[in-house]
Amino acid sequence: MDIRWDIIETYAPFFLQGTLLTIGICLASIFFGTILGLGIGLGRMSKHKIIRTPFTVYVDIIRGTPLLVLIMIVHFGISTPVFGISNGIFSAILSLSLNSAAYCAEIFRAGVQSIDRGQMEAARSLGLSHYKAMRFVILPQAIKRMIPPFVNEFIVLIKDSSLASIVAAKELMYWAKAAQGQYLRVWESYLTIAIIYLILTLTLSKVLNRLERKYRTE
Repeated sequence: MDIRWDIIETYAPFFLQGTLLTIGICLASIFFGTILGLGIGLGRMSKHKIIRTPFTVYVDIIRGTPLLVLIMIVHFGISTPVFGISNGIFSAILSLSLNSAAYCAEIFRAGVQSIDRGQMEAARSLGLSHYKAMRFVILPQAIKRMIPPFVNEFIVLIKDSSLASIVAAKELMYWAKAAQGQYLRVWESYLTIAIIYLILTLTLSKVLNRLERKYRTE
C-alpha cells in the first residue's frame, strides 16, 4: 500500500482543527445529554403514568431513530425553522445531545432501580424528603454502578460525532472527505482520522476507568 505522506502533511492543520472541534462537540453533547438524561430518567421512574408516558415515548422514539436521520431532521426541521440557526455545529451538538439523553436516561433509570428499595425507605424514615433521599442517598450509590455503561455511551458518542460532517460541521470526518475529494485517495485521510478517533476513545476510556476505580475504593 503506497501512502502519500505529503497529503497527510498538507492536511495536518485541518485534521488538528477537526480534532479540536470533535472534542468540543463531544464535550458539549456529553454535558447536555447527561443533564437531559438525568431529568428524563427520573421522569421515566415516576409513579404517575401521565408524567411517565411522555418520557417513555421520547426514549422509544430517539432509540428507534437512526442518528443520521435525527441529525437531518434537527438541522433542516428544528435548527433553522425554530431557532433560526443554520449552523452545522449547533445542529450536531443538539442532535447528539438529544440522542445521548435517551441512552443516558436508561442508564440513570437502571442505576437507580438497581439500588435496594430499603435504602429509600430508610432515608424517608429518617425524615428526608424524596428529593433529598434521591440526591444524598440513592444517586451517590447508583453513580458507581453507572460508570461502566457511561464509558460505553461516551465512546459511542465520540464515534457518532463523525456523522456531523453530513451537515457541514468541520470536524474530523469533514476534513477526511475534503482530502479524499481533492486527491481522489482514500487511505491517507481515513487511516489518519481512524488513528485519531482511536486515541480519543482510548484516552476517554482510561480516564473514566480510573474514575471508576477511584469510586470503588471509596
